[in-house]
Amino acid sequence: PALFLWNLDPTLLQMVLLALCGGLMGVLFMIPLRRFLIAREHGHLPYPEGTACAEVLVASEVGGAKARRVFQGLGLGALFKLLAGGLHLFPDAIQVQLPLLPRARLGTETSAALFGVGYILGPRVSLIMVGGGLLSSLVLIPAIALWGEGLTAPLFPETVKLISQMSAGEIWNRYVRYIGAGAVAAGGVMTLVKSLPTMIESFRIGARQLRDRLGEGASSVERTDHDLPLKAVGLGVGAIALVMATVPHVFGTFESFPVRLAASLLVVVFAFFFVTVSSRIVGLVGVTSNPTSGMTIATLIGVASLFLLLGWTDDVGKAASISVGCVVAIAASIAGDTSQDLKTGFILGATPRRQQLGELLGVLTSATVVCLAVLLLDAAYGFGTTDLPAPQATLMKLVIEGVLDSSLPWTLVAIGAGIAVIAEVAGVQSLAFAVGVYLPLTTTFPVFLGGMLRWWLERSAPTAEQKDSRRENGVLLGSGLVGGEGLLGVGIAAVAFLYGGAPSGIGSEWAGSLAPWVSALAFAGLILLIARSCRDTESRPGR
Repeated sequence: PALFLWNLDPTLLQMVLLALCGGLMGVLFMIPLRRFLIAREHGHLPYPEGTACAEVLVASEVGGAKARRVFQGLGLGALFKLLAGGLHLFPDAIQVQLPLLPRARLGTETSAALFGVGYILGPRVSLIMVGGGLLSSLVLIPAIALWGEGLTAPLFPETVKLISQMSAGEIWNRYVRYIGAGAVAAGGVMTLVKSLPTMIESFRIGARQLRDRLGEGASSVERTDHDLPLKAVGLGVGAIALVMATVPHVFGTFESFPVRLAASLLVVVFAFFFVTVSSRIVGLVGVTSNPTSGMTIATLIGVASLFLLLGWTDDVGKAASISVGCVVAIAASIAGDTSQDLKTGFILGATPRRQQLGELLGVLTSATVVCLAVLLLDAAYGFGTTDLPAPQATLMKLVIEGVLDSSLPWTLVAIGAGIAVIAEVAGVQSLAFAVGVYLPLTTTFPVFLGGMLRWWLERSAPTAEQKDSRRENGVLLGSGLVGGEGLLGVGIAAVAFLYGGAPSGIGSEWAGSLAPWVSALAFAGLILLIARSCRDTESRPGR
């Protein structure tokens, strides 16, 4: 969409090639990381969606009480999504303005899926995430609002509105988002540095197993540890880089081979880095909270800064920069999904090699459909319009223009990096905290509520057996909530695609000014129902 906003309309062929390069690279780079992130970190990285899928599959085989829990969650998640996101009987988010602190707001999405993710993650990670969100909502936004009250001119990067005229959401979008992007980038760097020794060991194990399989005395490899060979990974990544450098249609810069070559090399470097970061983030907080746009911003800052030094600041440099960001964003996103799939396979005893082949086939079959949908949206609404504002694409466009025109708010980015460093020094998981800083509080708060319910239920359990039972019941229910809301969300998206817009539903006008209270009561009722169901086995002895 950023290319459309620049009037550099990409062709379907260019878009499909970008999507294929990013998707294939995301899967390939994830392959050597599986032994470390999925197998070795099994007790530390929960991978909530992957665990949820495994629970659903196990429950469908086992049947009985386990299956009942999962399908109960599926029904609740789908019903709640239908009422809030389909029929719009009540708002899907609640926000409250706090007194004394200017622009300070507390709020939450009334999302069954995010609540379920929080229960699966547990109290520690969910508390760290909401801590970052509270820092943004109760400290950073009010501080910027207070500091900007007396300003008589817009503060960069804003060029039109005064801070005193901005809402909390506008301050978050124009200032705090850059701080969050800097925090995510710094947290990602520190996470990668800490992971390097074990990652190197994982590569060594893979290389040794490759030599063993090729040698005469090849040692047998367990079926559940049989990945695609590192040789195939290297050849695949090399082939993708060669295509990006030599095929003009990929980056759209037909006459500039040096730009294409530099862009392809930068894709390999940034994709490997952020595939690692993304795979670890989704292991901690799930795919739904993966800050892909934050990683993309970090990529764009790095690429555009290099292009600025090389003097490539025209439309060719802008198009190549956003195209590199596109490939890296897709690689990071696909790697996060692949990680969840491999986690499911690890729990169930699948063959990783076959899963990885399936992931590669999935990329090949989905890229064209996705790109056709993007072209259809542009033809129907036009990117940057009221119907299709494309805020993320607008942000990416502004980042590139800011760097290439020497107008990026580096101070805000540096503040975010400093926040991540302080969190790491204080012993807090900097990446989870940085994700909380970057994401809106309304997204992290339901995750926090899910984690707190799990903490309370386990803490109040009279015996260790009942504690384990409550944890298992909640994880099964949470898995169902994630699946139910996801399935209904796909159905709503299909309706919106067919009819050219999201369904309006009945609407919450019937409740008038009480609509937020109706939403709060409905969400509280869902939480109470889940809490009661988690303790269900204790009230029915002998089952």
